[in-house]
Amino acid sequence: MGNLSNYSKLVKFEHTIFAMPFALIGFFFALEQNGASISFKLLGLVMLCMIFARNAAMGFNRYLDRKIDKLNPRTAVREIPSGILSPKSVLFFVILNSILFVVATWFINSLCFYLSPVALFVILFYSFTKRFTPLCHFVLSLGLAIAPVGAYLAVAGKFEWLPVVTGFIVFFWVSGFDIIYALQDEEFDKELKLKSIPTLFGKKHALNLSKLLHLFTAISVVLVAILTPANWVHLIGSVVFIGLLFYQHTLVKHNDLSKVNIAFFTTNGIASVIYGLFVITGLFV
Repeated sequence: MGNLSNYSKLVKFEHTIFAMPFALIGFFFALEQNGASISFKLLGLVMLCMIFARNAAMGFNRYLDRKIDKLNPRTAVREIPSGILSPKSVLFFVILNSILFVVATWFINSLCFYLSPVALFVILFYSFTKRFTPLCHFVLSLGLAIAPVGAYLAVAGKFEWLPVVTGFIVFFWVSGFDIIYALQDEEFDKELKLKSIPTLFGKKHALNLSKLLHLFTAISVVLVAILTPANWVHLIGSVVFIGLLFYQHTLVKHNDLSKVNIAFFTTNGIASVIYGLFVITGLFV
């Protein structure tokens, strides 16, 4: 079956850092907007939902792409193609985390429980999409954009515009940086007839679209600041987030992809954490 560290590497557990701060933002927005007091039990359930959902999504992606990953020199070292974990054990891991996700939502509220299959469908369906549409990046970002909305619903039990606009931040941000990440596999994807924005438009135009998406991200950040309304702490976090957003585009060029990992992992991880810390802290200042 493999030990826990192998499964952690399989799903790159440390990359939970991308969406978790936005889930926490949605949670604390709901507390502030609805005048509710914090429940650490509910906060724990929200964080567990994030972990279980992401584990299921990443595990399923690795399971479904195992044959493709084996052919790609960049991904051949992953746990399934390298033989560290068996496909059956990974599929069991996916099923287990999917069940735990649904069970966790049952302990939150009925709305989250009823919507949990919808959320699962979106995050699992993403793994199929690069086989037939270059819009795969947007399905991935939609799955992560659910995080702040779901966390808000966990507290408030109703839809509001603030978490939806916060979801827009995640949607445009993730689709933009996932396009940057996909630049690495443009030639490989073309050979296997896999779809992506880089295979459709080429590296240069794909990077331009990524910049446009990150411009929309910045606009969404400003809209959240207006809806909150933001204080100086929130605004500092917003400025830093937007700055890092565009800084990554100075690192990656269509003819030089040597710093893709710095742009994708380091810069976006730091941006997410800083934005989350400042926005949440701003609610208490």
